[in-house]
Amino acid sequence: MQAELFTNDYKTTPYWQDLAPQVDLPDTDLPDEIDVLVVGAGYTGLNAALQTSREGLGTLVIDAEHPGWGCSMRNGGQLSTSLKPSFSKLARRYGKEHATALCEEGQASLDYMHTLSAESGFDIGLNEVGRFHGAHKPHLYEALARDCKAGHPVWKTDAFMVSEAEMAAELGTEAYHGGMVLPRHCSIDVSKYLPSLLQNTLVAGAMVKAGCRALSIERIGNGFKVLTSEGSLKAGKVILATNGYSGSLSPWHQRRIIPIGSYVIATEEIPKETVDRLFPTDRILSDTRKLVYYYRLTPDRKRLLFGGRVSLSESDPHSSAAKLHQDMVALFPDLGTTRISHAWMGFVGYTFDTLAHCGEDNGLYFAAGYCGSGVGMASYLGMRMGHKASGRESAPSAFEKISFPTRPLYAGNPWFLAPSILVYRMRDRLGI
Repeated sequence: MQAELFTNDYKTTPYWQDLAPQVDLPDTDLPDEIDVLVVGAGYTGLNAALQTSREGLGTLVIDAEHPGWGCSMRNGGQLSTSLKPSFSKLARRYGKEHATALCEEGQASLDYMHTLSAESGFDIGLNEVGRFHGAHKPHLYEALARDCKAGHPVWKTDAFMVSEAEMAAELGTEAYHGGMVLPRHCSIDVSKYLPSLLQNTLVAGAMVKAGCRALSIERIGNGFKVLTSEGSLKAGKVILATNGYSGSLSPWHQRRIIPIGSYVIATEEIPKETVDRLFPTDRILSDTRKLVYYYRLTPDRKRLLFGGRVSLSESDPHSSAAKLHQDMVALFPDLGTTRISHAWMGFVGYTFDTLAHCGEDNGLYFAAGYCGSGVGMASYLGMRMGHKASGRESAPSAFEKISFPTRPLYAGNPWFLAPSILVYRMRDRLGI
């Protein structure tokens, strides 16, 4: 790997981490008992704790690392309606009525982020910049155009097509045969959202304890005994908010969540004239490949963040950086000499049905499996679980009404990942 690929101050930590303001956590001793224990201090857990605290419940959030250490500080800051399956696929699985309900919650997840952004004391850097979704094969442009013309049965997308001849107004690349713009999709500033969410959760009255790993959860009477690396405590209710980092704490959930590494690089600063030519808009960006690329400019329009899955098995960020750089340059040859300043990875929580899931089992609540679209959905379902744990609402989410599938022989190690990636690579080459 060429040394010139990396800047002199290159880091294997998320780009956002350099910019995020420090939020000081008050010293917190582990209490003997708490109304609600939230395991995981990311988007899901902090949004849940924000609600339970506001409803007056004693709330403790614990995290094995520091708040946001997982994918909540490792994502690309892209917001959509968060559902991967099409409406027709959902309707075939669950019927049109429930497919509609699922899509309505997808829209609600995006709306919730607008609500947070408008709330006093929150600064998440939300911008409705829209998404450009590129067609990497000519026939896929035609498929996008048909979908765009037909519209969506639930979402008002306001989508429009951009032909190959019009591409320069959207993106300075010849790698796409046009694409579709979804103008309601948004970007956030990840370096602002997590600290702002954490600060507001503390102000609401929650306690947050970093470096405190949950080791086991045992039911006792009407509550739980939870053993942590800092001791044990009793909790009336527990909210699991660990997603792709769930591990063996709850074997039932471990058998249903597939941790898949997603890898990201940040470039060094790019000359303004190059940025303006290659990226004339501030849109978030993706394309029609099954092995998805997702990318965007940083909020200051000085660097490119470029992410995706690049190896058959899990790799370290430094090793994956060269391949991501190669794929980036294939799209944008003018960035061939642009160096990498940061490379990092995070574990996405995937599911066998490519849908998020949430639910409750006698006081044990969870939300997980966002399948790579977790910024909005994790926040929203965390909020919903917080409401349920506090008794504020009893109506189940549409995601609670569907079964949470697993597969025989799966116990948390995705042994099938490498052959699946090979199949997806072949499908991407053929455009199927």
